[in-house]
Amino acid sequence: MAEISPLSAEQQDIAALAKGGRTNFLGFLLRLAARIPFLFIAGRLYGAEDLGRFASATIAVELAAQLATLGQKRGLAQQLASDDRDGAEVVADALLLSGFVAAVLAALLYAFPAPMFPSGHFTPLQRLLPLTVLPIALGDIALAALAYRFDVGATVRARSVVEPWTLSIVAGLVWLAGFTLLPIRESGLILAYVASIFAATMTAFVPLLRSYGLPRQWSPRPIDLLRLAGSNLPLAGADAIEWGTRKLDLFLLGVFQSPPAVVGVYYVAQQVATLPQKLKTSFEPILGPVITRNLQSGNFPAVARQVCQVGFWIIAAQAGVALALGIPGAAVMGLVGPGFVAGTAALGLLLAAEVAAATAVVSEAALIYIARLRNLWISLGTIALQGVLTVGFMVAARRAGLDPLMQAAGAAAALAIALACASLAKSLLLGSLLGERISNWRWPLIWAAAPAVLVGALMKLMPEWIELAIGIPAILGVYGAVIWRRGFGPEDRILFKKQAL
Repeated sequence: MAEISPLSAEQQDIAALAKGGRTNFLGFLLRLAARIPFLFIAGRLYGAEDLGRFASATIAVELAAQLATLGQKRGLAQQLASDDRDGAEVVADALLLSGFVAAVLAALLYAFPAPMFPSGHFTPLQRLLPLTVLPIALGDIALAALAYRFDVGATVRARSVVEPWTLSIVAGLVWLAGFTLLPIRESGLILAYVASIFAATMTAFVPLLRSYGLPRQWSPRPIDLLRLAGSNLPLAGADAIEWGTRKLDLFLLGVFQSPPAVVGVYYVAQQVATLPQKLKTSFEPILGPVITRNLQSGNFPAVARQVCQVGFWIIAAQAGVALALGIPGAAVMGLVGPGFVAGTAALGLLLAAEVAAATAVVSEAALIYIARLRNLWISLGTIALQGVLTVGFMVAARRAGLDPLMQAAGAAAALAIALACASLAKSLLLGSLLGERISNWRWPLIWAAAPAVLVGALMKLMPEWIELAIGIPAILGVYGAVIWRRGFGPEDRILFKKQAL
């Protein structure tokens, strides 16, 4: 059989990245369709205060689950590529290691619930929240293992269909049941969250067993597991910090004793803004294995081209979504309830932050394999800068007599600045290590944004329902048409073409 030329192999990698991105972009649209009903139910039926308490409570369990994965969401690809054992045995090791840590952290949160409920007020049903730590961690490992074999559809089904729709449906059913059982309604959002996590994890494990099967001759190896945990610490730290940058603002709002309603409004803005974040995670499951193979073969130019290619795809998509959701931001926030419109400024800044973060994410996809410690130090500097800026902006806003929601907007501005600095630092570091220039920026992004902004401004003159129903598609349509004609070359358009790998 003739060998595949390096160029042909790289084209296959780009095709694999495009296929994975297309599949997960569908997941993004499905998640968007499912997230809106939940925000509507939570905002209109439960109210901003309940939503704020729910947001604060879930931070602790999600952090615990993030720590329990020990960086294996991205490190598992390298482990599967380098280990000569059967893949099922490698996955079993990863599940055992993360499962043990998750169980310990869940037990600690159950015994000491203060991090979840700092006010000390919680119901017996709400105290079940730590049960989600284990399935979140194991589900992440299962989906990472499937992504290594290019099964991105499993992530779409679990995270974009089953999880958000279960969350919305159960939240609505519990609210209805609350007419006769009021204590259940008080715990409704958390019960819906628990149900959605377990449903998503079960959805992830079905294809995992089909793909890898059960390990036949596997037995736990404690020494190897400890060695694996130690080698993954820098990666686990970077993952936890990346997650923490999206939660530090909510945490500091609580520290500054913002009313629960303010936290609830900010949470809604954050949920809307993180929808474009799913676009960049669309490529992560495929980008990791592709980069791993090219690094092992020493093909650094291919790594640089893939990082730049995917980075541009992500920024182009995120910018379009950010414009479509940000320009009619008041109408978008108003869907959740009239009291949420005051979070429009925070929404705009959070959307800008997600666009700024794209370069850091794709650069980190390679740095975690060739400069884990330096990547970790940059991540630490990022969250430290965010913390300092958040406190500074909020204190300044408070002294200026601004209302609490404007103080919250200061937290969003701090996040945008910190993530922009991280993107610059990580792209420069990766470029120096690969000997190539890393840049995801192209001027056609401006050319596409300008007419989209003009269309959005015209739509703001229309009634709110027209601004949403017609304005959002119009902004996306104009932006997409210009970026397609002016920004996308032949190598970019493969993203929209089905090709045999």
